[in-house]
Amino acid sequence: MHTVWQKNALQWTREPEIYTLSDDEITVQTQPHTDLWQRTYYRFQNDNAPVLQTATDEPYFSFVVKTAFDSRRRFDQCGIAVYLDSENWLKASIEYENERFQHLGSVVTNRGYSDWATTEIPAGVRHMWYRLSRRGHDFKIECSPDGEVFRQMRICHLAAAGGTVSFGVYACSPEDSSFTARFSHARVLPCQWPAHDGQQPD
Repeated sequence: MHTVWQKNALQWTREPEIYTLSDDEITVQTQPHTDLWQRTYYRFQNDNAPVLQTATDEPYFSFVVKTAFDSRRRFDQCGIAVYLDSENWLKASIEYENERFQHLGSVVTNRGYSDWATTEIPAGVRHMWYRLSRRGHDFKIECSPDGEVFRQMRICHLAAAGGTVSFGVYACSPEDSSFTARFSHARVLPCQWPAHDGQQPD
């Protein structure tokens, strides 16, 4: 692997006002009215969430991290991201909705248009592990409640993800809210997403 997950290799895209950064844990206090979203359906564009990333030109790798959070307002979210620029990125997170449920989901943005794929989970869930794997321009996002057994959330393509990419963690509060997001157990591994062994490419 050409990449390590160490604090001296990390860079902010929009540094938050309040955060801590050590070799073991990252905490972020979100600021109100911060988000990542592009155009689709809502027609607005939000590009002001803080993202902490490292960069690699390695075409095959996996990134694992544990998230913990005390979100309390609609759309509060923290998770993982591959942020290339304002119009090309992906994120996966738990977004708070109400006292009954949250959305575990992901957004993929290609050329300035976002999608949103979700499933409802109980509002009481307060931590989640994620595993992001890269195979060239393609990515696999998985989640796990215990960091041992990971389940697929989605497979997607980032058209702009050639060569060097940046990846890491993010947290934001799209409405008038603020909460603390914690990231720990971050590590970069050889790619845990095996090559496809079924139907051959066209």
